[in-house]
Amino acid sequence: MKSYRKEMWFETKNRRELINITPDIEECVGESGVKEGLLLCNAMHITSSVFINDDESGLHHDFEVWLEKLAPEHPYSQYRHNGYEDNADAHLKRTIMGREVVVAITGGKLDFGPWEQIFYGEFDGKRRKRLLVKIIGE
Repeated sequence: MKSYRKEMWFETKNRRELINITPDIEECVGESGVKEGLLLCNAMHITSSVFINDDESGLHHDFEVWLEKLAPEHPYSQYRHNGYEDNADAHLKRTIMGREVVVAITGGKLDFGPWEQIFYGEFDGKRRKRLLVKIIGE
């Protein structure tokens, strides 16, 4: 069995961003040499996310609006966590969007359904954050 591990780093320009990382993950699959197996991709920071969905700008806008309704950034004073930082909303948004994805690898390719793409979601950006890619298989 083969095992592959790679860390990817992000530093977003904005507090919140959604980044399609599918091409980067496909490159990892190729580097791994795994033809049949599993890929795990997870955020290594508690205010960022990895999730699968459609790469459509209207949907990305809808995520932003929906998440802001569920966990509004302002006023900062509404959150007990914000005594030391101003990112309680980012913690909640990450919980909603999820920490990781697992994708089957079949024939050396990500085994996706129609329109599926992998995204890195940043909810407290403007600083360096890490993502882990782990692939196992044969």
